[in-house]
Amino acid sequence: MTDKPISPLRQRMLEDMTIRRLKPRTQAFYVSVVAKYAQHFTASPDQLDYEHVRQYQLHLVQSGCKAGYVNQAMTALRFFYRVTLMIPLTHEPRKLRQVLTPEEVVRLIDAASGRKSVAL
Repeated sequence: MTDKPISPLRQRMLEDMTIRRLKPRTQAFYVSVVAKYAQHFTASPDQLDYEHVRQYQLHLVQSGCKAGYVNQAMTALRFFYRVTLMIPLTHEPRKLRQVLTPEEVVRLIDAASGRKSVAL
């Protein structure tokens, strides 16, 4: 057995997977996918971006990989980018809900047709 040093990035990914209690087989699969992905582009995976992921997905499909494998591989890369590298995703800003003013609340209650409607 060789005592090959583990890169800090791989070590971090292993720690992240352990924290999330992923099973050893899942961890091994995720690490192998990220390694194959890096070998495909001959670059460190932290130097690659989402366009490379898309190209790799296309490569897997064109290579004849089954849909299940491609989906698992994309899940592994998603974990790597979203958890290990923590690349923030852009989200549309949330809109605050409109709060009624006290006067509007009084008008709403006054508009109720009867006591039963007011109680609801």
